[in-house]
Amino acid sequence: MLTYARAFTCLWLWRYVRLIVNLLASWTFQPIPLPINPTVFPKDVTVIIPTLAGEGGEFVRCLNSILACSPAYVYIVTPHKNVSRLVKELEFLGSKAPQIIGVDKPNKRLQMIQGLKRSTTALTIFADDDVVWPNTFLHFLIAAFEDPKIGAAGTCQRLHRVPKPSCWNILGAIYLERRNFEISATTRLDGGISCLSGRTSAHRTAILKNDAFIDGFANEVWLGGISLVSADDDNFLTRWMVNHGWKLSIQYCKEAELTTTLEDSHRFLYQCVRWARTNWRSNITSMFVEKTIWRDQPWCCYALHLTTFNPPAAIMDSLLAYLLYHATQPMLPNCIGSVMTVFAMWLLFTKIVKLLPHFYRYPNDIKFIPIIILFGYFHGLIKIYALLTLHKTSWGGRPSVSGLGNALQKSAFAPSGRAGRIGPS
Repeated sequence: MLTYARAFTCLWLWRYVRLIVNLLASWTFQPIPLPINPTVFPKDVTVIIPTLAGEGGEFVRCLNSILACSPAYVYIVTPHKNVSRLVKELEFLGSKAPQIIGVDKPNKRLQMIQGLKRSTTALTIFADDDVVWPNTFLHFLIAAFEDPKIGAAGTCQRLHRVPKPSCWNILGAIYLERRNFEISATTRLDGGISCLSGRTSAHRTAILKNDAFIDGFANEVWLGGISLVSADDDNFLTRWMVNHGWKLSIQYCKEAELTTTLEDSHRFLYQCVRWARTNWRSNITSMFVEKTIWRDQPWCCYALHLTTFNPPAAIMDSLLAYLLYHATQPMLPNCIGSVMTVFAMWLLFTKIVKLLPHFYRYPNDIKFIPIIILFGYFHGLIKIYALLTLHKTSWGGRPSVSGLGNALQKSAFAPSGRAGRIGPS
C-alpha cells in the first residue's frame, strides 16, 4: 500500500504543484502601469493586418477599432484581387484610411513580411482581421516597451459575446479564459510565455527587420522537411525573441483586453487540432532543438511546455483515482468512501478554478460545466490525433500554400508595385 501511496503522491505533486503556484501567480498578477512620462507613443506604432478577404462586419469592426487608437500607420495586406475593391470601399475614411498592399499568394507569413518591409516606426503590431480593440488598447499595450529589455508584448483576450451563445461559443470562450490564466501566471513567475498570440502582438521593428529573421521566417521547416510557411507564425516570432535574448511581456488588464471570434460550429474542432499541432511542433523545437527556455524560462517550461507530453486528462485522472483507491485499502470502508469523495471534489475544483472569472461575468454559463469537463477529456483525443498528423499545416479544410519559401525570401524587402493608397499620401 505504501508503494501506491508514494506513486499517488508523486503523480499528484507533478500535476498539481503547477496549478497551485499558477493560481497564486495569476491572482497576484499586476498589469504594467501607464508611465508618468512616457517615451513611447501611438505615433511610434505601425499596425499590419493580414487578411484573405477584407470584408464583412467583423473586418469593419476590427478596422474601426484599430483606427480609433490612432497608430501612425495601418497596412492591410491582402491578395491582389481584393485591392481595388478595398480601396473603393474604404474611401470614406479619407485621411484616416489605411494603405492597401497586394500580394500574389494568400499566405499570412508573406503578407506579414510585405507589411513589415513598409514599417518605419519603432514598433510594429501584427493584428488579425477579426479582433476588436478598446480605445485605450494601444496606450496600455505599448507601456510594456518603456522597459528597453522587452522585445515583444501581447494582451489578454476574450471571445466576442453573442446574445445566445452555443456550446461551441462557450468552448471558445473557455479556451481563451484558460489561456489568459496561463500566460498571466507564467509571465508573473519568470517572464515566460509559450506563444504570443498572433491575434495581436507588438514587436520592436528593428528586431524583425533584418535578413536573418526574414530568412528564418520565410523558410521555416520542421524536422528538416515539413514546411511551416502556412502555420505557426506566432510561435516562430515568440521563439525568435526568446532565443535572441529579448524579454516578453503581457499587458493583462481591461484597458488592453481585445475581443475576437472563433468558429461557432463543429469547425471549432479544426481550430483545436491546428492549435494542438502547433503546440507539439513549437514546444518540441523550444525544448529539444533551441533549448533556451530551460535556462531563461524554467517555470514556463515546466508549467506549459512540458504539459504537451502529459497523458490525456482521462488517463491521468483515472490513474490517480486507481492509485488513491489502492493506497486507502487499509482504511475502514466508510473512510475510503470519504477519501474518494474528497478526491472527486478536488478534481471538479481543478477543472473550473481557472474559469471562475468567466463564470463571474456570465453566471448563466455555469450550466455548461458538464460539457466543458467532457470536452476537456475529449481534447485528449484531439491531442493524440494532432501528434499523429504533425505533417499537416493546413487550417481545417483550407489547403496549405506550398512553394512559398523562395517567394517569401525574394519578396522580403523588394519593392512592391501593387499597393493601393486611400487618402493623401
